[in-house]
Amino acid sequence: MHQPTAPELELLKLLWKKEPRTARELHDELSEQFDWSYSTTRKTLERMGEKGFVLIESVGNKKSYTAKLEKVKILAQFASDFASRILEIDSPLPVAMFADSKLIDSSEIKELEKMLEKLAREGKS
Repeated sequence: MHQPTAPELELLKLLWKKEPRTARELHDELSEQFDWSYSTTRKTLERMGEKGFVLIESVGNKKSYTAKLEKVKILAQFASDFASRILEIDSPLPVAMFADSKLIDSSEIKELEKMLEKLAREGKS
């Protein structure tokens, strides 16, 4: 499976904080960050559905979106990839670097630590 693009990751982050959401709700939150039209937001969400990143459900005449990707797994993959490719770090990243994250809560830190260790082991093989 491919990693989400930067805009897709931003949409996922919003969904991980609160879901389900409509395209309008997501667009309104991202409008300052991305200078794109509402139709671009909808098209991006549709593509994310095709990739299996989000679940799309019809509710009346609106569609709602829910993240299908696991937050901790995706964040661990991004962090591990950055550490390996950019910083050339082969060992697991210290979980302490996520301590002040607004996206990860204390109950998810242990899961993240295990995922980072697993990714570091896989990278060495």
